[in-house]
Amino acid sequence: MNPGVLALCIALVPFSLMGNSLGTRVFAEPRFVLVRVAEGLHHPWALAFVGEGRILISERRGTLRVLEQGILKPVSGVPAIPAIGQGGLMDIALHPGFSHNRLVYFSHTASLGSATVTAVSRARLVPVHTGTGRTPGWRIEGWTRILTLSNRGTNGLHFGSRLIFDADGFLFVSVGERFVMQAAQNPATHAGKTLRVRADGTVPADNPWVGQAGFLPEIWSLGHRNAQGMAYDHTRGILWQHEHGPRGGDELNIIRRGANYGWPTVTHGIDYSGASISPHNRRAGMESPLVHWTPSIAPSGLAVCRGAAFPFWEGDLFAGALAGQQLRRIRIRDGRVVEEERLLADRIGRIRDVRCSPDGRIWLVTDSARGAVYRLDPVR
Repeated sequence: MNPGVLALCIALVPFSLMGNSLGTRVFAEPRFVLVRVAEGLHHPWALAFVGEGRILISERRGTLRVLEQGILKPVSGVPAIPAIGQGGLMDIALHPGFSHNRLVYFSHTASLGSATVTAVSRARLVPVHTGTGRTPGWRIEGWTRILTLSNRGTNGLHFGSRLIFDADGFLFVSVGERFVMQAAQNPATHAGKTLRVRADGTVPADNPWVGQAGFLPEIWSLGHRNAQGMAYDHTRGILWQHEHGPRGGDELNIIRRGANYGWPTVTHGIDYSGASISPHNRRAGMESPLVHWTPSIAPSGLAVCRGAAFPFWEGDLFAGALAGQQLRRIRIRDGRVVEEERLLADRIGRIRDVRCSPDGRIWLVTDSARGAVYRLDPVR
């Protein structure tokens, strides 16, 4: 379909930072135009910019599409992936050398007997030339599993999982705890952890617990619940991550080597039944979040805004929110949140992924049986 201009957004709203309000601001002029680029996706989960204006999009049911010139094209060659509950084909990350090797990384569910786990595979995205002069199709070649994780479960819940490469070419993987709280503190399982591996899935020698008895060597940090947003800020050299809490207690964190983020020993949320999970919302030796959201916003997708399109948003974080169907803009200064803005509330649906394109525009996908791709353009 042709792109359509849908909305302008101009207002800032109050928010809670560890219980403290930073107040309300209102901008007098609109700062962006919302454009619907494409629709008709089936529960899209992630998108990635693969060059020449093309975008690769995953759908939870196990299918891939390439979006080019407003047209969604299927990608062939994807193996069967079990889509159970919250799992299926999830995140996409491009190898740092993608322009040369065409390697794409995928997080997805995998069957393990009667159970399922989170896994990571990689494959090459290559054009299929038709010989007719038309725009080529696309296919996946050489699909190879590089990680099969140990967050085994049968409930279809809390797989995670986001993927990101840092400046040194290491791959980080967020892994859900499969709705088993104490697994997040157990170093003998990948459940509820952030992992760090090389691009081929092997373990770097400087991971924090390499060679330590009882610890899986891929673990970089522990004490997570279900992280569905991760972004690496190349300018600051920071790995950002947000995760779902239960009823309240969603968190935004800076991920550090060997750190424990507390779940479920510390939390700002309560159980779905209303019962207390822990009497502690902070504890020595465990990281406190930069911001927590109560009530929950169910964050999914995270991006750092860099580029020429929105200079007044330079360095800000953008998080999708499934609950409340909104986009959150978060400004960080000197290691603390100084401003948060709620955008697009109840305007386009459940925002599953957020990415910043090379030119600095913000792209979104919405999670529904007729999901859509949106773009935030600057007002000229």
